[in-house]
Amino acid sequence: MLKERIVAADIIKQYENPIGELVQVACRFSSDINLLNGSKKINAKSIMGIMAFQLCKGMEVDIEASGEDETDAVKAMSDFLKCQR
Repeated sequence: MLKERIVAADIIKQYENPIGELVQVACRFSSDINLLNGSKKINAKSIMGIMAFQLCKGMEVDIEASGEDETDAVKAMSDFLKCQR
């Protein structure tokens, strides 16, 4: 399992459809990917989970991935949430 803590950028302003695009990024990987903040833990491949997570600028998010492509998955999710394309 690989874990990285990041501070989310303003994804609402950066992306046309931030929730859908974030789920698409997560779904490119076979690893299980979760986003955590405080007591919230959601599956990053779930559009309903991402909506309920209420990502916002400045939010500290732990990205957790487990699987054969976990390194690439965490990097891609981190880049997306920090608006680093």
